[in-house]
Amino acid sequence: MTFADPVLLVFGLVVAGALAWAAVAAGRRRAAALTAAGVMAGSVTATGAARGSPANRRRARLTGVWLTIAGLAVLSVAVAGPTATVPVSHASGTVILAVDVSGSMAATDVAPSRLAAAKQVALSFIKAQPGTVDIGVVAFQQGGFEEAVPSADHGKAAAVVSRLTPGGGTSLGDAILASLSAITGRTVTIGRDGSAPDIGYWPSATVVLFSDGQDESGATAGGTDPATAAALVAEKAGVHVDTVGVGTVAGTTVDVGGYHLFTALNAATLQSIAQATGGAYHPASDASELDGIARSINLRLTVTHEPLPLAGAFIALALVLLATGAMLTVIRTGRVV
Repeated sequence: MTFADPVLLVFGLVVAGALAWAAVAAGRRRAAALTAAGVMAGSVTATGAARGSPANRRRARLTGVWLTIAGLAVLSVAVAGPTATVPVSHASGTVILAVDVSGSMAATDVAPSRLAAAKQVALSFIKAQPGTVDIGVVAFQQGGFEEAVPSADHGKAAAVVSRLTPGGGTSLGDAILASLSAITGRTVTIGRDGSAPDIGYWPSATVVLFSDGQDESGATAGGTDPATAAALVAEKAGVHVDTVGVGTVAGTTVDVGGYHLFTALNAATLQSIAQATGGAYHPASDASELDGIARSINLRLTVTHEPLPLAGAFIALALVLLATGAMLTVIRTGRVV
């Protein structure tokens, strides 16, 4: 417990201590006077015992005095501004929405299209997050690239998601690395020997990856294997990657650059990425299923230590003590003090 003004605390406790000393001294003088009175003291005691009321009034008066002193001591603590530090859980941290905008996301096996459905759930997810969560957006084609840095301005992230259009190829590994770069604020890459860089530990960061799982990193020079990126970098950094599979296993054809290409949901790739990082895979074959994904993705809670003002509680306790002490004094003696 800490105090905003320790001087007031010391002053109040000194005053309460002085009153306590005065009460004890007065009690001793009264006891000494009664002892010196001899028979008279015994007669008074006997009479009080016979009647019951004088002794009871004296005890009640003393109790009232001590309760009043205790109330003043507690009040001195209250005026000093006591504050306790307590652990508080928050759904806070950083969330990166990595959205696949490759040509295959224009497929319409999920109405109205894979990308439109992914954008719909991404916007629902953004809307549901508290202000303590910073949200960033990474759109990825052949290599991930950052579209919006993590920020508490959720409107900015929503605007970026709304503007996304399909086109290009897909590298899931580079998308994860781009998401980690957005989290850490520096470029994250895999070493030429396949070694994972040490980017620190980010337990309150989460990547939510929306994709149909079509990965062309193997066909791209220098492309990063997604399993390697997820396992060696994200897992080491404590970052969970939740994957959202957009599309159907049956698949469909899509026109990409004048060619009709068959594309289907590759759930296995997305599942491996999620499992490697301790995240979860969320299958979705239509927009109605995607609507529920935003509610099923669990952000990890972080614990922060925040100050808790205690002055109100001490004031309430002081008022109870002072009121009780005054009531006993008035009832038994007819005086406030």
